[in-house]
Formats: sequence, structure tokens, C-alpha cells
Amino acid sequence: MRFDSLLAATGAAPNLILNILLPLYLLAGICVYVSLIRQISARTSSSVDEPKRTFGLPEAILAGALIFLLLLNVSASVSNRSVQLNPRNLLENLVFTLAVVLFIVAFLRFRGFDLSSLGGFFKISFLRVLSTGTILLFFAYSLIFVSELITQRLFGSGSSKQNIVELFSGSRTIEQRIMIIVFAVAIAPVVEEFLFRFFLYGVLKRYFGRFFGMTMNALLFAAAHTHLPSFVPLFVLGSCFTIAYEWSGSLLVSMTMHALFNSLSLTALAFPELFSQ
Repeated sequence: MRFDSLLAATGAAPNLILNILLPLYLLAGICVYVSLIRQISARTSSSVDEPKRTFGLPEAILAGALIFLLLLNVSASVSNRSVQLNPRNLLENLVFTLAVVLFIVAFLRFRGFDLSSLGGFFKISFLRVLSTGTILLFFAYSLIFVSELITQRLFGSGSSKQNIVELFSGSRTIEQRIMIIVFAVAIAPVVEEFLFRFFLYGVLKRYFGRFFGMTMNALLFAAAHTHLPSFVPLFVLGSCFTIAYEWSGSLLVSMTMHALFNSLSLTALAFPELFSQ
């Protein structure tokens, strides 16, 4: 009996610690991002961190066309829920998205924009980008965790898997998994951060202000993944990415967060026994 009691006590101790630490972790995440928002709010439009040139009417028209295409894709995906993502569809989407990105890059270059300056690509060092992105993602996970709990309450456990997650889980060949890993870890963070944070958020901020732009940008980011059960966690994730980009002034920070998030997600899928708890 004493041995059983000891086992029960040692088993209860970690649960007790988790019950204490998790609320503190959530509180810390809220405090960190509220602090970032307050620091962003304290900045004036004449801050030296602001680029000298902002997006104008031509960029707004292009952004409107991009949002229209995005909403058309969302509508088509909702009306064809039975269509499953496969490697061929993934490759086709990748080629189309890269074409859109290259077109926007060429358009902005033609308009005379300095993309490296606007995106803050050389504003901070690589080590600072990596450390800042890692720290901000660590605290963002607490907010994502709560939003995921809310999602599971509404839609049931295990319902928030996106199509690409299901594709990775169901892939039978190493070639397919490598393609998905390269797409999720190397390509998607660069492409999506350029489209959503750099371009769309830049236009929305220019015409509607920072915080309305952040909200709309996060809504578009969540909608673009065309998966309703993931909408709330993706909205939170997109908001954290945008806040990190706006606060740091470097798109590399949000790209790093995005790449790390996707890497951890795929690692959890590849080694479920390590994350079963």
C-alpha cells in the first residue's frame, strides 16, 4: 500500500506542477504580446523606423485583386469540401503562388520600391532574428494552445487537422514527405509572409491603420487556409506573426516564427510518441 501511495503521489506531482505552470505560461504570453502592442502604439508616424516611401494606389489596386482571388479560392474550397489535397495539387498551388509572388516583386521593383529596406531584411543580425523569432513563438504557443482548446470544444477533438497535415500523415513514400517538409518549412513561410505580412498588411496599414490592418490581415491569413476548424488558431497565429513583424520591423522575424512553427508541427506528426501528452 505504501508503494502504491508513493506511485500515486509521484504521478500527481507533475500534474499539479502543470496545473500551476500552464496558467502562468498563458499569462506570460498575454503579457508579452500586450507589451508589444503597447510599444507599437507608442510609436508615431514620424518614427525613424518607418520607411520613407509607402504603398500607394497602384499597390492598393493590386492588393484588392489579390484579396479577390484569395476569396474566390476560399469559396471554391468551401463548395468542394470532398476534394482531397494530393501532391499534384500541392505542386500546382506552389507554382501558382510563386508566380503571384514573382509578379508582385517585379511590380514593386518597377515602381521603384526598395524591398530590402521595406522588409527590414538587413535591419537586425541573423542571430537576433533567430532568437527573437524563437522567443516570440514560444510565448505565442500559449495563445495558440488556448485557441486550440476552444476549437476542440466547438468541433471535437482531432477535427482541426488541415489538409496538408492529413496529406503528410497519410503520405506513404519518403519523396512525398520530403516535398511536404520542404514546402512547409522553407517555401510556405517565405511566400506567405511576403504576401500577407509584407504586401497585404503593408497596404492595409497604409490605408486603414496598424491595428485594423493587423486584424484584417490575420482574418485573411486564417481564411486562406480554407479550413474552418483551424480558423481561430490560425487567426491567433497570424496576429502574432503580424505583431512580431510590426514590432521588429523585419520580415525575417515572422518568417523565422512561421518556419519554426511548421517545423515543430511536422515533427509532432512524424514522432507522435514524443508529443502524446
